[in-house]
Amino acid sequence: MRIVVLGSAAGGGFPQWNCACEGCRRARAGDRQARARTQTSVAVSADDKTWYLLNASPDIGAQLLRTTCLHPAGNSRHSPIAGVILTGAEVDAMAGLLSLRERQPFVVYAPASVARTVAANPVFGVLNPAFVRWEMLSSGQPVVIRTSGPPAAGSSASLVVEAFAVPGKEPLYLEAATGTGDAIDATAAERQPDLDQTIGLAITAVEAGVRMVFVPGCGAINEEVRRRIEGAALLFFDGTVWQDDELATSNVGTRSGRRMGHVPMWGEGGSIASLDSLNVGRRVFIHMNNTNPVLLSDSAEHALAREAGWEIAADGAEYQL
Repeated sequence: MRIVVLGSAAGGGFPQWNCACEGCRRARAGDRQARARTQTSVAVSADDKTWYLLNASPDIGAQLLRTTCLHPAGNSRHSPIAGVILTGAEVDAMAGLLSLRERQPFVVYAPASVARTVAANPVFGVLNPAFVRWEMLSSGQPVVIRTSGPPAAGSSASLVVEAFAVPGKEPLYLEAATGTGDAIDATAAERQPDLDQTIGLAITAVEAGVRMVFVPGCGAINEEVRRRIEGAALLFFDGTVWQDDELATSNVGTRSGRRMGHVPMWGEGGSIASLDSLNVGRRVFIHMNNTNPVLLSDSAEHALAREAGWEIAADGAEYQL
């Protein structure tokens, strides 16, 4: 299984267009220790021919342009992208679908709640149903996705995708309509197993016998999340904020990380401590907010994350399992 990081920052990217925090200033100035990043999306393939996108960020056009393995082949319309797998309805996770509207067949795999959100917004009507097919993801129900050609006799499916519920919240733009928005409860996914506003993905290359886990948004780490991550060869995990009060201390907002649906990296109950005992091959933080000091490779926080065994995702990084 080949994995390409198309984008690694949270909503707004790094630098964010209207932010003048230290990190954004340094990134804007071309500082090599503050590498610019686009919004999070990852591409996966079992055969280097047929690719699936994990989320479609608003930056998808630029991301596809610089990623040659995702370029069209031949002399007419074509794309190696067979599908997009969505983990939620946040703008930075699905707005890129609008850039994939040019009468190109592909499948969108998503929780039912995300499909309903898309269906309720007329702008997504540009995704012609004659070309774009939707398949629902349900927690704990594996979905088989294959390569472009027929599987060899006796071989297993190319990739198996299994969604699992993650403690989280619905997007901010939906909160006013639904009256939700309370702080994250670490047991929400256990008490409400049909909750699918936020999901993680376990993707297995059956022939190779390897599994990666993709969790770009997670409000708390419960036992179900730990169980799903255990034994993964590669983990991409929510790296939005370093500490829970990061937006307030950076003077750019008042919401805590958890209130936004993102467990912090550092501190009590943070991801570094909570996942430390798990057997995981490579641990990679992804979806970093522009305020997160780990984006600065010369920062103390970056060093602490690396010392704890974590990598910091960067646009264009590739992984082979």
